[in-house]
Amino acid sequence: MNRRCAAKLLVAPAVMAVLRTLGEDYRGEDHAPTKPLALENVMKLCRYDDDRLGVVRGDMVHDVTEAQTQIRAAAPYAMKGDAVIAALPAWRSRLEEMAAKAPGKPVSQVKLLAPVARPSKLVAAPTNYKSHIDEMAARAAAQNVKPSPAIGTAGLFLKANSSLVGPSEGVAIRFPERRNEHEVELAIIFGREGSDIPREKALDYVIGYSIGLDMTARGPEDRSFRKSIDTYSVLGPWLVTADEIPDPDNVPLSISLNGEVKQNSNTKQLIYDCRKLIEWGSTFYTFYPGDVLYTGTPEGVSPVKPGDTMVARIDPIGEMSLSVRAHRVGG
Repeated sequence: MNRRCAAKLLVAPAVMAVLRTLGEDYRGEDHAPTKPLALENVMKLCRYDDDRLGVVRGDMVHDVTEAQTQIRAAAPYAMKGDAVIAALPAWRSRLEEMAAKAPGKPVSQVKLLAPVARPSKLVAAPTNYKSHIDEMAARAAAQNVKPSPAIGTAGLFLKANSSLVGPSEGVAIRFPERRNEHEVELAIIFGREGSDIPREKALDYVIGYSIGLDMTARGPEDRSFRKSIDTYSVLGPWLVTADEIPDPDNVPLSISLNGEVKQNSNTKQLIYDCRKLIEWGSTFYTFYPGDVLYTGTPEGVSPVKPGDTMVARIDPIGEMSLSVRAHRVGG
């Protein structure tokens, strides 16, 4: 039997133990869940300040850090993936109840971190918009260098987890003599473990979405090396649950630099759409709760320098603003 057709959910013992502790109903062969990840109501979940967990309602953040503390305490240290993301379906109603009782704090008064604390990996798609391929091919021709191969040839690539930051942390330019560019992308966040995922079930593995910035320093080195610089993987401003975006392959995305719109497109222009990326990526990798998949960037990538301000927007996720600064040696 074709292994994609025979795909099944794989739940690591560590993750299963966490979810059993937290009340998730698991049964059946290979511990396959009896229900999909879809949440009953839309939720915006953020991390902020000193690793606090919050539910965002309107322009206010409601502190639910106590839930995060309990979830992490129940999670085996060696589990693969993020314990809070894995537990989110089981804890949804309690998080809502806790948020309703917690006083709100204006979003503008907190420091937003990446909404996922411990992904097992950051995966990214190169050359996934034809318009971006065309603009980079023109640049390569002008520089008399070989253009990047198509996504089906290039494959996906990994970015170092240590490069992951939230909008409050900004982007630090480590090589100002090079061309450093922004790349705005829809970021998929996985909520359950899966391998060899068929296309028709791909979105069942998604817990939510965020805005992603796949920052890059141009140069001759391997793509993963240049894109894994500290602060070069931005995720935020929060996670919106998957039911907020019923079709991730028709979502507008844009970014402005110092008030000038540079990238403005829609995920319907993706060459490998979100379902295809999940299906294809899962033939190489096992995805775990909290893993992030950057889906690719459209045309309009442009250089950034210290002192710049970038504002990225994806509806209905929202908007995130971040500053660009110079890397400080030794810190």
